[in-house]
Amino acid sequence: MIGSTHLKICGLTTAADAHAAVGIGADYLGFVLHPASPRHITLEKFAALRPELPALPKVGVLVYSDMAALEQARDAGFDYIQLHFPNETPFFEAALWTDIISPQQLWLAPRVPPGRELDSCFVPLADTFLLDAYDPNQHGGTGKTGDWAAFAWLQGKFKKVRWVLAGGLNPGNVREALAKSQAKFVDVNSGVEASPGVKDHAKLAALAAALRGD
Repeated sequence: MIGSTHLKICGLTTAADAHAAVGIGADYLGFVLHPASPRHITLEKFAALRPELPALPKVGVLVYSDMAALEQARDAGFDYIQLHFPNETPFFEAALWTDIISPQQLWLAPRVPPGRELDSCFVPLADTFLLDAYDPNQHGGTGKTGDWAAFAWLQGKFKKVRWVLAGGLNPGNVREALAKSQAKFVDVNSGVEASPGVKDHAKLAALAAALRGD
C-alpha cells in the first residue's frame, strides 16, 4: 500500500521489474497469460521465473476462453486469477468458474460497453472486480483511460465487493483518477513501461510519489 491506496503492478515479465514494483510499495504482482498481449508470459516461463520473484501475491491475468485454460492457470501457482470476459457472457457459464476458482481468489474484469451496466448476476461470483477501459476488440492493456465516473458509481452500488481501477493510469493522472473515481485500489501497467513488458523504474518511482502526494 502506498498512502491509502492499494497497488497492483501488472504486465510483469522479469524478476528485476517485480522487485522494483515491491520496492515502491506494490501489494500485488500481475502476469498476463493472454497470448495476444505484447506482455504475454507463458505458464512455463512463469514457472521458471517464480523462484526469483518476491514474496508478494501473484495474479495471473487471462481472457476467458475455456475451462481448461482456467484450470491450467489455477494450477500454475498464482494466488489470484484475474479473468477478463464480455459482460454478455451467460450466467450459467460464468457460474462454473467458481467451481474452479473460489470467489476469494477470483478477480472478475467484465468488459462493459459505454452506456451499459454491469450485469449484477456476476457480483456474487467474486470478491474482487476490476474495471478497465472499454475497447471493443481488446480486454485490457490498451493504455486507454477508464471511465472514472462509472467506476465511482459501480463502487458505490456494489459495496460488498472490492473494486480495482485500471485503464491508462500513469504518474501524471493517477491523483486525478483517485479523486474522481474514489478508488482505493489501482492497477497500473503500460503507464510505467519503457516498452511493452519492460517496466521503467523511474516511472515506477514517480507513480509512488504521485500516490503519496509528494
